[in-house]
Parts: sequence; structure tokens; C-alpha cells
Amino acid sequence: MSVLTRDEAQTRAKLLDVHRYTIALDLTTGDETFESRTVVRFTARAEADTFVELKPAELREATLDGRPLDPETLEDNRLPLKGLTAGEHELRIDAVMRYSRTGEGMHRFTDPTDGETYVYTQLFMDDVQRVFAAFDQPDLKAVFDLSVKAPEDWTVLANGITSDLGEGLWQAAPTPLISTYLVAVAAGPWHSVRTEHRGLPFGIHCRRSLAPHLDPDADELFEITRQCYDRYHEKFEEPYPFDSYDQAFVPEFNAGAMENPGLVTFRDEFVYRSAVTDTERQTRAMVIAHEMAHMWFGDLVTLRWWDDIWLNESFAEYMGYQTLTEATRFTDTWVDFGVVRKGWGYDADQRPSTHPVAPEAVDDTASALLNFDGISYAKGASALRQLVTWLGEKDFLAGINTHFARHRFANATLADFIDSLASATERDVHAWADAWLRTTGVDTLRPSITRAEEGTYTLKVEHQGSRPHRIAVGLYDQDVADEGRHLVLRERLDLDVPRTDSQGPLPIGKRPALLLLNDGDLTYAKVRFDAESFTAVTESLSGLPSPLTRAVVWNALRDAVRDGELPPPAYLEAARSHLPHETDLALVQGVLAFASTYVADRYVTPEQRPAALATLSSLCRDLIRRTEDGDNPGLRLIAVRHCINATSQPDTIAAWLADGTVPGGPELDPELRWRVLARLAVLGATDETAIAAELERDPSATGQEGAARCRAALPTEEAKAQAWEAMFTHDDLSNYLFTATAQGFWQPEQTELVRQYVSRYYEDAVALAARRGPAIADAAGRWAFPDYAIDEDNQALGQACLRDADLIPALRRKLVDQLDDLGRALRVRQK
Repeated sequence: MSVLTRDEAQTRAKLLDVHRYTIALDLTTGDETFESRTVVRFTARAEADTFVELKPAELREATLDGRPLDPETLEDNRLPLKGLTAGEHELRIDAVMRYSRTGEGMHRFTDPTDGETYVYTQLFMDDVQRVFAAFDQPDLKAVFDLSVKAPEDWTVLANGITSDLGEGLWQAAPTPLISTYLVAVAAGPWHSVRTEHRGLPFGIHCRRSLAPHLDPDADELFEITRQCYDRYHEKFEEPYPFDSYDQAFVPEFNAGAMENPGLVTFRDEFVYRSAVTDTERQTRAMVIAHEMAHMWFGDLVTLRWWDDIWLNESFAEYMGYQTLTEATRFTDTWVDFGVVRKGWGYDADQRPSTHPVAPEAVDDTASALLNFDGISYAKGASALRQLVTWLGEKDFLAGINTHFARHRFANATLADFIDSLASATERDVHAWADAWLRTTGVDTLRPSITRAEEGTYTLKVEHQGSRPHRIAVGLYDQDVADEGRHLVLRERLDLDVPRTDSQGPLPIGKRPALLLLNDGDLTYAKVRFDAESFTAVTESLSGLPSPLTRAVVWNALRDAVRDGELPPPAYLEAARSHLPHETDLALVQGVLAFASTYVADRYVTPEQRPAALATLSSLCRDLIRRTEDGDNPGLRLIAVRHCINATSQPDTIAAWLADGTVPGGPELDPELRWRVLARLAVLGATDETAIAAELERDPSATGQEGAARCRAALPTEEAKAQAWEAMFTHDDLSNYLFTATAQGFWQPEQTELVRQYVSRYYEDAVALAARRGPAIADAAGRWAFPDYAIDEDNQALGQACLRDADLIPALRRKLVDQLDDLGRALRVRQK
């Protein structure tokens, strides 16, 4: 397939002005394909040749201004349009398109619970071409007029309000000017809940089988939606620009959500079938806030080309967390950002594949797709948080509103945005952008504390990096009333890094027990401790008064482990000592996730791993005992989950499964039952009969994934061979079933059993990615990679694959990242 280059897009944008798409889709023609008829009205500004993109199963007919075009001229995904004259044109395309099973294009899903079928679009980047013919680039905005024929018991949702015309025909209201990748359709026998807010129709939708789980949460979902909507209208002068706001929870969705104007699609795991923590509800609320922010950042004002994806994602990420904090009951969202999302950014920014938040050149769409990562989201949001700290929120919002006014229903670049900010302030935002948005890597800040006169001290910050930072320095003293178990904030000092020579070191008074750089987490940098502060942290971390302060400390410990400066067992001991006293669920969840997924599974040596699992098991049992009175079910749920994951002896969790409950609660819901069964499978304490019985008990889509995960985890040669064949030989696994199988296949306990598959992985993954495309390539690189084979042989095989194999970009990027993580794990073990 030909990918669109930046140069091609710029040439076509200079030539064409696209006015309107009239699209008719027929979803009643079978299980494999659907019909797509498109009329495109556009103007050419000069005589020239160009092309339109589509990826049909069959191109039945094409005409330009009534003149037939030869379908045989379609090459890959491009139909040439030769000899355009200056003036108005009409292109007509009649094609048959394939449904997708990978979450790309028009995805089709049949619910195993009740046999009902659903389809929805995900048209990001090059995938609009899988549904209808288009001039597929973000800066050729147009009006979209869409009609859909569907089975008569279906409901059709789209960007605009849809009308049922009878006999299965639905008409969507024409959109304002939007980009091709933002067009959306979702069709099926949806369960819908509707309301209205400030005159605007709101709707939430899910599969019928999920209705019993959506309905109890409908009030919460609508409340979050209303609160964010109202808060954005307080921040933004430009009103919400579309005619309705639907939120559809759709099956087998690859991303967290997609910001289609008027019809946001979410992965339907956000419709909770089982118990969740309040932090997980907060995450769902943040995604709602994030996607709504896109209605302005991305939909109303859209990037001109994909090098400015940060203008979409960084802003939505920042606004999502900030608005949730300001407008909802979730007032500590930046804690979760600090302990989870920020680490995602730090990790991505230290790999060979790092890139600036705003890269200067993204040559084509395949390259652009790789930049949807922790840098464009978490680092970009962190940069914006630092910008607001430096600029002030009033000037920041003034610049944003100027940006909306200048570019509404149009496209913009980084330069446009910086110019809008500059109009609202006297500060040099152009220099700030160069320092923060055009550079790569993570700065490191280290405190140097010096004794001055009469028992006072001064601070100098050793700054490894190039960016300016405005931070807070927290000075904490031991609380003598409780023998030093708690730390009390004495003072929080503002500090600009670097500090000028004329300013000199910062006076801090008497020596604090803990001096914490970046207290409040307002910048993006790794921080370290002086020796006395590190001692205070190890003794009194859980006694710090603010969860956001504790998040900064836990992140610093995490970074120190990854950089080989803190032994992995020391991190586990810190968790063992302090998590039993932690009150913030996001911190407990984030620390345990790193401790189990990275420290116990990758960073400790095989000889150390039993002790690491024993430490985690002991910690989780303590948390379970702490919550016996039932006053903190979220903390208990986290502890039970991680206790299951860390167990090395099957008897206790097997008894839980047999009894259907943990003693004292909770009862085992479907998520916990599949989690227990998966761990029993890893330990060789269950079999196919038990898995089949559990699948009969829970035949849902989630149950199918749970069974696939368990079967792949069984420690037998036959089970591994069947799982490998399902992933890499047969191409009929959906994106979700592929991921579930891959998650079960590799286990730290089974490295010898699957050693033969390490070398097979590289050849098979390359072939699979070439056959099935970017979504499966991403899953194969992320989930099917042999990341527990932490040895030089695996690293050498991977490097040879990168050097010699013909890799599609999505798989190459994943392998570069995985091999860098593998190298880091080796270095941590060696130290």
C-alpha cells in the first residue's frame, strides 16, 4: 500500500478545495463486505493530475464529471485523476469494501453472548480508505453527508443527528467542515440511554448484552459529561461546535477512545462487568474529559499535517486531567497522572525511538502513526502544565481562545499556536517552544545542599539537560510528636532552574529532613535525592502529607531502579514498608503495577524472583488484613488482584475459585474468576476441562478472551504449539483474541518451556505484520514479544531482525522499543 507523504499532501492541498462528500453505505450485503458509494464535489485551482485513495474489495465503477475512469488504473490504494482542469468537479465511486476484524476501518463484531452483530468505524490515519473513497489528509476538510442502509432492527449513529427513514435507511445530518479521519458510523442493535443538556442531545450506547452494566452507571457518565461540558464552556469562548454528543462503547476497540465529533467511540471495557476501584472510575472519567477536549483541540481546529499531533493529544491530555480536577469529584487526578502516565512518557523519551513533542518533519502517514506514544500524550501534557506554571493560566487561556477564533473549522500548525500564545503575553513563548517542544530526552535534577553561616544551608540544583524549569522545592521536617514517622511541610519555595550566577544558591534555612525537587510535580524531569533526604524517604515516605508529593517520590524511586541506581529489591522493600499505610488508591495501584510487571518479572534475577514474589504476596496479604472491616473495598480489590498475580502456590487461590469468594470478600466476579484461572494455568494447577467449564459459565466476549489467555498459559508443549499456531499461522483471530493469546503465552515461570519460540518469534512476527497490517503488527510487537527471555541471545536475534528483515514501520518501532527495554533489564540485573 502506498502511504501519503507530506510533500504529496502539500501539493494536493495547494491544488484542491474539497467541498462535500455524499456517502451511501449499505451494511445489508453480507458478513464479509459492504457497499460504499461516494460522490465528492471539489474544485481544482489549476490544471493538474492528482489521485483519490480507497482500498476496495472491488471497485465497480468510477466517473469524473460523468466520464468513466478505468477501475484497472487503481494501484494499491490510489485511483489516478488525470487531466483535471481548473474549476468545479464531481467524482463518483461505487465500491465493495471489506469489514475488518482488527479494529481498522469498518470493524464487524458478533457478540458471543446473544449472537447480535455490531459494526463501527475507526478511520484514523489511512483507514478512511477502507470505508469510502477520499482525499485522505487532515487539511482537506469538507462537509460530510452520510446515509446508511442497515438491518431494520439496528440503530445507526453518526457524527450528526441521525433520522430513521424506514426500511433500514438512516440519514445523518450533514457535518460542519471536518477532516476525513473524523467521520464516524456505529451501527447495530445498540442499547441507548439519552438525555439533553443545555439544549444539546446527549446519548450513551453499548451492546445489548452490556445493558445491565451500563444502566447503573448512566447517571455517573452523564454527570461527568455535563460537568466537563460546562467547565469547557467556562474556559473556552468558542461554543461546542457540533449538533449532538453521543458516546458509544464499542467492542474490540484498539485505542482508549476516539474523538469523532459528535460520536466519541470508547473501548467497551469502560462498561464495567466486574468490580472496579474508584481510580479506575477516575480513569474512565478522564478519558471522557480528554475526548471532549478534542472537540475543540483536534476537531474544531485540526492539525495541518501529522507532525503536529501533539496539538491534538497533548492538549486533550492536559485538559482532561485539569478539567476533571476542577469540575468533578475526582480532585486528585494529577496523582494518577504522575504515578502512571508520566512514567509512560519518561520511558518513551529514553528509548532510541524518542522524538520531540513537536517533531520538525514527519515524512509520511506510516511514520506519523508511530508518534502516538507517551511523548505526544504524557510528555506533551507535562510540558503544557509547565507552560501554564510559567505563563499563568489567564494568559494561557487567552492564547488558546485566540487560536480557536483564528482557526475555527480550519487547520493550524505549531507556528500558528505559538503566535496565538504570543499575542496574549510578553513572555518569549517562541524560545520556550524551542526548548520544550523541539528537543528530546529527560532532564535530571539533583540537589546539592551546602552548609552556610550559623547553621543555615543553601541549595544548588545540578541540572543535567537543556530545558528551563519552574519548580517548587519542598522542605520537610520530621514530626517530633510521632517520633519522626511523619514528615511535615515547613515551606515550599519557588525556584527557576537554571538559576543565574547573580542569584547564587537558594537559602533554605536549617537542614530539612527531606528536600524534594519538583514538589507538586509541575515539570517534566527526573529528580534525585541527597543522602539524608533518601534516608528520610526510606523511613517516612508514607508519612508525607500530600499524595502528589508521594507520587513524585515514588516516581523518583522508579527512575532510580530503571537507571540502575537503586537495587530492585530495595524498591520492593520500600513498597513493603509503605504501601500498607498508603491511602491513595492510584499510588497503591501504580506502585504495585511497577513492582510486579517490571521489578519482579524482569529486573530481579531468576534466583531473586521467588523472594520478590514472596515480598509482594506478604504485602498484599497485609493490605487484605487491613481492609477486613470493609471500609475500603477499592484497596481490598487491588490487594486481591495482586495477591492472585504474585502467588506461587495454587492452593489458596484455587480454594477462592471453588468457594466463589475471598474469605471476607469480595465475591469472585467474572474478572477475578478469570484472573485466578489464568494464574492457576501458569502454575499448572488447572486444565482444559476447567477452562471450558468457566467459558460455559461466562460465554461473553470477555470470557472468550479469558479462555484464550488461560489456554495459552498452560505449561504444556501442546498448549504452546496450539497458541502459537493460532497467533502466527491462522489469520482469523480478532485483535482482542490475538492480544489475549499473546498475554497468556509468555510467562516468567515458563522460560525453558517456550525457549524454542524465541528465535521463531522474529521471522513469524515479520510475516504476520506484512499480512495483517499495523494493528496486528502493534499487538505482535507489544504483547507477543518474548520479553521474559532476558538474555543476550534474544537481544542479538532482535538486532539481527532489525538489521536484516523487511519490517513494516509499526512492527519496527515496537521491536526497537522492546529491545531497548530488554537491554535496560539486562543492565539492571548486571548491576
